Formats: sequence, C-alpha cells, structure tokens
Amino acid sequence: MPSDTIAAVASGMTASGIGIIRISGPEAFSILEKVFRPKRGANVREYKGNTVHYGHIVRGGSVRGDTVSGGTVSGSTVDGTVIDGSLRGSTVTDDTVSSGTVTGGTVIDECLVTIFRAPHSYTAEDTAEINTHGGVFVMQRVLDTVLSAGARAAEPGEFTKRAFLNGRIDLTEAEAVMDVISAKSDDALVSSLLQLSGSVRRRIEGLREKIMDELAFIEAALDDPEHYELSDYGETMLAHLAPVAAALRHLSGSFGEGHLIREGILTVILGKPNAGKSSLLNALSGEDRAIVTEIEGTTRDILEEQVRLGTLSLRVIDTAGIRDAADRIEQIGIGRAKEYASRADLILALFDAATALDENDRGILELIKDKRAILLLNKSDLAPVTTPEMLQAVSGKETQVLTISAKDGSGLKELEEAVRALFFSGGLRMNEEAVITSARHKQAIDAALASYALLEESVQSGMPEDVYAIDLTDMYKRLGEVIGEDIGDDLADAIFSRFCMGK
Repeated sequence: MPSDTIAAVASGMTASGIGIIRISGPEAFSILEKVFRPKRGANVREYKGNTVHYGHIVRGGSVRGDTVSGGTVSGSTVDGTVIDGSLRGSTVTDDTVSSGTVTGGTVIDECLVTIFRAPHSYTAEDTAEINTHGGVFVMQRVLDTVLSAGARAAEPGEFTKRAFLNGRIDLTEAEAVMDVISAKSDDALVSSLLQLSGSVRRRIEGLREKIMDELAFIEAALDDPEHYELSDYGETMLAHLAPVAAALRHLSGSFGEGHLIREGILTVILGKPNAGKSSLLNALSGEDRAIVTEIEGTTRDILEEQVRLGTLSLRVIDTAGIRDAADRIEQIGIGRAKEYASRADLILALFDAATALDENDRGILELIKDKRAILLLNKSDLAPVTTPEMLQAVSGKETQVLTISAKDGSGLKELEEAVRALFFSGGLRMNEEAVITSARHKQAIDAALASYALLEESVQSGMPEDVYAIDLTDMYKRLGEVIGEDIGDDLADAIFSRFCMGK
C-alpha cells in the first residue's frame, strides 16, 4: 500500500471560480497544518471528518508555546518553523504568537478546507481538499506551498489508483471514473455512472462465484472421493455453467453497443460538391466549423468534429465532394473520403433536392450499397426537383430516406430517431444491466469463453476431472482481470496513466 502523501490540483489547471488542491496520504493533516491558518485556533489534526473550515493558506512556520500578546520572536528555525525561540522587547515584528502558533507570513489565498478521515474518503486515506480561488497562478502557488511542506506531486490517475489499491473500488469502477469525466452524451454518462456504481463488478462477481462453486466441488471430491461422487459429473457441471457461458456471451456482445455509447458513432458525410455536407456539419455541431461557399470543391481535406445529436454522440467527418475531378489535390481529398467511408460506423449520404440526380449521385449510392447508411435529401427549403420517392427508387434498397434542411436545421430530430433505431433498436440498455464499454473487458471475457470451450471439449473427450479444474481456474482468473483481482502492475500503471492529472 502507498506510504507517502501526494498532492495535485484536482479541479484542472484552467481558470475557474473555484480551484481544488487535494492532499492524500498518512501525513495529509500534518502537511495541512504547516500551510493552513484557520480563522479559529483549533488544531488541524483534531478536525473531525466530513467538516469544512475557513482560513488562509500561508507560507510560513509555526511555533508551539504559551499565548503571547506582545514581544519579538527570535531563535533558531528549520524550514521556517521556530524550534527554540524566545521573546524580547515589547513589540511584535512580522509574526504574532497566539496560542503557540505563528500567524502571518506570506498569505497565498483565503480558502475553505474539507477534511476526510480514512477510510471515508475518495482514496480511503486521510485526505484534505483546499478550496481556493480558481486562478491558474494562485492554484499553482498553493500547490507549490503544499509540496514544499512535504507532499509529493501526484502522477496522473494516482488518486484513483490509490482508491483501487486500497480496495475502495474495483478496476471497472476506477475506469468508469474517467468515462464519467470524458462522457460526450447523456447515454455515455448514464452508462459510465452505472459502471461506476458497480454494475459490471456485481455481474462478474456473480459469475465467478458460480465457477468457484464447481471448482470447490471438484477439489473436495478429489480430496475425499468416499463422500463425493464424480462419475458423469462433467455433464452436470456443464449444465450448471451453461447460464454462466450465456451471460458471458451476452456481456461480450454488449461491447458493440457500449463502445458506440462511449466513443461515439463514427459518422462520415458523403455527397457530391455543393450537396450541403459542410452545412450539415455546421448544423450538427451548432457552430461554423466548416467553410461553406457556392464554389464546388471547397472542402478538400478531412474535418472531424465530435457532436451531440440529441442524446447521441457522433464523431462526424466532413469529406470532399465525390465526383470525377481532374484537380490532383481534390482527387486526394476524394480518395480520403472513400477510405473513411470504408470504415465508418454510419454514412450520411447527402443529396441535393433542388437538382436532378446524376452519375455522381449514383456513384455514391454504389459506394455505400453494403454500408449502414441513411440517405438525406437536403435543401428541403427550396422547390424540390428530386423527391424522396425518386431517391428511394434509384437507390434500389430499403435504406431510409429523410428530408432535411442543413440551412435551417429542420429534420435533425428525425435524423436522431433514425440513428438511434439503426444502432440501438430504438432504445439503449440503460437499466441495471451491465454493458461492456472497454476493449480490455471484452478481451478478458472472450478469453474466459475460450476456456469454457476447452472445458466442453474436455468433457466430450472424457478427460479426468482434474483437467476440468484447469479450465475452470483459467475462466475464474480471466474474469478476475476485468475487476482487477488478477492484473499485473504494468497493466495497472498503463490504465491509470491515461487519467487526467488530479484524478
């Protein structure tokens, strides 16, 4: 377990109304005592947990002794702390001794300090949070003062790592912390909060318990064959574990949905020049991210934007207009558009309702014929030349056609509903059901399923029961990797290094 005390700006190094400097570890309160001057003269180390105290952060020392109303402090000092001092004269210079504590020195900021006593804190350690004004400079000054008093600068994710190492949360809950911070949609936030509340952990622990029951029975029977019967046990065991395997397959299958919720749907806008692709991107993002002109071929490079479509998150890519082009630079842009389209989760194929369909439009329809796509007939605010029925007939398949206006934003609500139905069957699994959002989780669950497949082969081949124990143990271990019970230090370091500073 960690033995030192760490500190960092927990609210982010950006100007804001309030800044939070977190101190966590066995010396948190003694370090706080060196830098915090409370309005009232209580001893910091005697503060109760879950309490808030007003005062100032000060660069200066402290001296223990009698209450003195006058006199000059003099004597030897170590790191600004008066160790062996005396009082001379009738005036006080710089520092006034009151209840044995030197007040004064350099005031950094006024603040509120929140006290959390172990194990009732985020890290399960003694923790103090200094709430200061949120200027970048003042937060750095307060942090520097705390570090000079004996704390070590925390590494990215180290507070959450300590919560994991101290047993307050499991690894899935730790990973969900960053998912909550980086959530880009309502659905992503709900999914992350469910995981943070332990939905994945509870599901995995329940499945591991069933596996352990079978392991325990086999081990007991091997040790005491007179009282346990193992003949034909293989089929009985598989019957017991069939629901476990089904649950693991369901969890693994939820990754496709969970990944889209977490990362956003990779969406590529395709269309011929001047179909309104850049206008659609601007409408989706709510700002002028792409240049819009009447000149064909304005967009030549790829422009990506994370946007919210209702409660959904889309990673939208605006591409060059697709047509037969002689310009070399435009050809490169068109090539990139086709490349992105080949690996997109969703294609929004845009067509101009104010013009007749041409060979470029037909080429786009051919390009997306095997892709998940929605056909958008743009410029509904103008007199139509091409109708939804005409576009549907030319497309030759059941791809949905929607009428929109990228100029005034009409039709975007219908687009949201169409995307949700296309990817989530009209609704997300946003209840207590566990949904896998991490590729690491899926990899471990798939490995457990591979061990189950070997277990089935062992039973069908008539292998002895001690062989079953090998595959069961591996299943148990693989699922332990999901919640962090069986995980190496290198992987743990890699996971927490992706966290933001101060968390």
